[in-house]
Amino acid sequence: MPATGIGRPRLVERYRRFLPISDATPSLSLGEGFTSLVRLGRLGRQLGLPNLYVKLEGQNPTGSFKDRGMVVAVSKAIEDGARAIICASTGNTSASAAAYGAAAGLEVVVLLPKGQIALGKLLQALVAGARVIAVDGNFDLALRIVRELADRRDHPITLVNSINPYRLEGQKTGAFEVCDDLGRAPDILAIPVGNAGNISAYWAGFRDYQGARITSSLPRMFGFQAAGAAPLVLGHPVERPETIATAIRIGNPASWHKAIAARDESGGLIEAVTDDEILAAYRDLARLEGVFCEPSSAASLAGIRKLALAGRIEPEATIVCVLTGNGLKDPHTAERNVGPILEGGSTTAAVVAALGWS
Repeated sequence: MPATGIGRPRLVERYRRFLPISDATPSLSLGEGFTSLVRLGRLGRQLGLPNLYVKLEGQNPTGSFKDRGMVVAVSKAIEDGARAIICASTGNTSASAAAYGAAAGLEVVVLLPKGQIALGKLLQALVAGARVIAVDGNFDLALRIVRELADRRDHPITLVNSINPYRLEGQKTGAFEVCDDLGRAPDILAIPVGNAGNISAYWAGFRDYQGARITSSLPRMFGFQAAGAAPLVLGHPVERPETIATAIRIGNPASWHKAIAARDESGGLIEAVTDDEILAAYRDLARLEGVFCEPSSAASLAGIRKLALAGRIEPEATIVCVLTGNGLKDPHTAERNVGPILEGGSTTAAVVAALGWS
């Protein structure tokens, strides 16, 4: 199976003491983890937050945080003798499952909501050889179907959505890396919330590090949902979730109760941001900081900006916003949010004129 280079440890080996890994667990890796923590200088000054950072999870092999959990889930599935895996997805899970399934030689089945998946993510699953089925309904319907298929005995198949406990075990390594890079836990960890597994996983990771006395404090967990898909904020499922942030367009999160527990135990919050607020953060990350993330990722910064402008955040707080996926996941949104290509003719003078320098 693929493994990383000699000089770099595998993610699961680096954090082996905190993961359900044994000598019987296969060695599977595509080089996941070890993503950058970047200080936002310009945006931080703009918001009066000098200690504002982003965790660039789009640097993972398939371009999203899902790879952290998928490497553990698929490794454990192989250990248990699985020959096939299945997932429902808004896009990133499908790309990750398809890649790790391909690396492990497993059959991969993906159910997606028809017409609701960003092109970049859909292509990733197809290129990796997954059998992709579009269903007439939203993510919640797709998840219900894959759960039923995973329960069938005539075609054994392992479910690798975040209801698989090994997924969340792997995803908590993001919290370990944040602490390792900062030398401490942040005061606030801001994160987009869709199916609600990641906020739960990060909270578990921070608690593991404190329990092991690697860190002495815990962050407040700030989760942000899109206003059109905000069941945790509203307190009830949303039958027809709508938002430009396709990765968090989920109306009935599978990890609902775990997310609420993470919020309450940490003294944090879960609030909503509008699509306009998400897109503003998405554009500013790219234009002011050079960071290109998918729209759903920008919900974390959009939420922090909203709270900062309302005077609800201590200016000196160390804040980490998790950017869950790469901007190339959703090229259509990028196309709609950029200016035109200038026409420069075939001479230096024409280019100067197009730039408005003359």
